[in-house]
Amino acid sequence: MITKLYSALKKRSLLLVLAYALLLTTTSFMNLKDVPSTGLSNEDKVFHTIAYFIFAVLVYNFLWSKHIKRAILLSVIIVTTYGIIIEVLQFVLTTHRSFDLYDALANFSGALLASILLKVRHNRKLNLN
Repeated sequence: MITKLYSALKKRSLLLVLAYALLLTTTSFMNLKDVPSTGLSNEDKVFHTIAYFIFAVLVYNFLWSKHIKRAILLSVIIVTTYGIIIEVLQFVLTTHRSFDLYDALANFSGALLASILLKVRHNRKLNLN
């Protein structure tokens, strides 16, 4: 019964990862010229960091197994690579978006922050047992 439950959760986590990747891809290629600003300085970098933090957590949940460190590392690598590919494709495929190194760094920062918090969470669980 536990195996069936775990299998069902794994299937849902893949759907969440794919749906979120589709959402990120779609918004990454949209023309955001008419989107209202919040007035924050570097607000797009904050949004990138949050978006890729969430993405890294979703990927980690999909990859999660007995090898926590490997799942955390892979989630950072996958999400960061995805972010770089999206930045390059924005430059190549659109006229209204361009490659932005600071966006790629914000994407990496979000993934890195997620990995740190996931590692802390895992260590706390170990210490409680």
